[in-house]
Amino acid sequence: MPGKSKKTLAIKQQQPEGKKIFSGNMLRWAPVAIILFTALLYCKALFNGFVCFDDEDYLIKNPYLRDFSWHGVKAIFTSFYSSNYHPLTTLTYLCEYTLYGLNPLPYHLLNVLLHLLNTWLVFKLAEQLSGKKITAVIVSILFAIHPMHVESVAWISERKDVLYAAFYLSSLLLYLRYITSGYRTRYYIGMLLLFIASLLSKSAAVILPVILIAIDFYKGRSLNAKSVIEKIPLLSLSLLFGIVNIYAQKSGGPVDVLMQTAGFFNALFLVTSGITSYIIRAVIPFSLCFMHYFPMINNGALPWVYYLSLPFLLVIASLSLRRTSFRKEIIFGFAFFLIAISVMLQIIAVGSALISERYTYISYFGLFYIIGQWIANIGFERWKKIIIGVFSLTIIVFSVQTWDRIDAWKDSNVLCTDVIEKNPGILDVNFIYLLRGNCKGSIGDFNGALEDYNQAIIMNPQFSFEYSAYYCRGHVNDVLGNIQAAISDYNNAIQLKPDLAEAWNNRGWDYFQTGFPAKAIPDLDKAISLKADYFEAYNNRGWIYYQSGDIKSALADFSKAIALNPAFDKPYYNRAEIKFKTQDFEGAIEDFNSILRLHPEDNMTYYRRGMARSGIKDNNGACSDWKRAADLGNKDAIKMIQQYCH
Repeated sequence: MPGKSKKTLAIKQQQPEGKKIFSGNMLRWAPVAIILFTALLYCKALFNGFVCFDDEDYLIKNPYLRDFSWHGVKAIFTSFYSSNYHPLTTLTYLCEYTLYGLNPLPYHLLNVLLHLLNTWLVFKLAEQLSGKKITAVIVSILFAIHPMHVESVAWISERKDVLYAAFYLSSLLLYLRYITSGYRTRYYIGMLLLFIASLLSKSAAVILPVILIAIDFYKGRSLNAKSVIEKIPLLSLSLLFGIVNIYAQKSGGPVDVLMQTAGFFNALFLVTSGITSYIIRAVIPFSLCFMHYFPMINNGALPWVYYLSLPFLLVIASLSLRRTSFRKEIIFGFAFFLIAISVMLQIIAVGSALISERYTYISYFGLFYIIGQWIANIGFERWKKIIIGVFSLTIIVFSVQTWDRIDAWKDSNVLCTDVIEKNPGILDVNFIYLLRGNCKGSIGDFNGALEDYNQAIIMNPQFSFEYSAYYCRGHVNDVLGNIQAAISDYNNAIQLKPDLAEAWNNRGWDYFQTGFPAKAIPDLDKAISLKADYFEAYNNRGWIYYQSGDIKSALADFSKAIALNPAFDKPYYNRAEIKFKTQDFEGAIEDFNSILRLHPEDNMTYYRRGMARSGIKDNNGACSDWKRAADLGNKDAIKMIQQYCH
């Protein structure tokens, strides 16, 4: 016997009024055209490299990318890294690193492919919500090419944005399928699993259950026990991951609460100005930059323009709540935007940026949906040419801006220069000078690096990373041979940060170079006491012991450095030198073997091992090594062959 039928949510399938603007064939092929155009637009990103912001931590220095095993994967899912918890994102890096190493192209390619997938998901989501293909076309093209989204796609470290968005949008689509299919369990479970995957990709996904509530209201679903109960597992997951990510942030040190640092009154207007800035830039994306700094607070007051943000938002709210046939679309669109952006607002201040362009990646769907529905609902033939003209011009302008912004992410030097040029006079930009100096130093432009370090210190000699600027400048002065200037910089760095082991190590080595070994040893002792696994400091101290005649202490330090880092070659050379000179030829040969495992083409090591083999009367082995050394270009080996090998 037939049981009671389940209540289903009736979705009125509206005839696409967009036919008066675009033909049916155009709408049918629109998603393909949008994805192809977006792919062409973002192909430029494939030729970009890594940047010094986060890429170095997440990829170049990330220890979790070096172990592709069950133990390594488990470590990713059970650890915080760089004050974050997004293990699924790190897992994608692990796979890429294992396959491609540090070639940036595959990382950029996956980011772009995920963005193309998200563009298609946005099209389907807008279509399912509105029942109109024209709305879906408008929303998805704006999502795909909006210049505020470049940061999420062109920055490798923002893989978490495009990855969590893919699961997030898919989860929303399954939820719509769930409420329109008679609440079938399989759709609910699928939605739940996708939500978990999104949470494991980026903590911002915690707000999804609230978005689902907004969708319920928009679709006219009544608030009842079932609609509440089904949100409980989702809200519980949000709470759990929210707590986990709070601990992750705290693992990197204390966090600043905006009301504590700016005061309640100013904090209120900083939040409203952030929301205002996001809304305005959705329509007019101006002053695009990686860093949008907090304003200076002078005598307890913000610049006057920040106080206009609250009246602006009140006007927007009053217009949105007016009784019109379009009110429902406006309320839903703004609700989606505000809910999604809420977890990105700098209430808990992380860094120096008031707003960040990457935070709009999901949240702008709400604002774009309002625009799409507004255009789709106009439907008057007399507006057709104007609508197409204005919208086409907007797409062209946005595309040009996006193309230009992709280029800004080419490398660290270009990105830092872009930030510096767009923030003249901002004291906090001295940190960017510091980063650009590091970038220049890494490519051998030491004079350029020195200029940037000087600028960082001159602009604001009391900024939070002042010690780092002095330390980095000291290192560059070392490279340029300005040893006394380097010692002075290390003095300043140590005074500002007494636990900076690297500064103690470098100053100790400089003391040794300038003829003061008695001052060098205490500095190296201090470096090792601050950093027990500091293998470079052990090697440096071992060399100073060796030069002062303390062979026993030197051997102990070289052996300790090797034990701490078997891939560090210098202590092998140094220990082999001591063993050779003390006629421990077999011990020297062992160290030369270790060096050759690290550097199979090192002609000097073959030559020296040949000398050691000669010391134990292994003439055949010695001649073989000298021949190999000669083949690799060692001229001294040729002389030994001529004299001893016949």
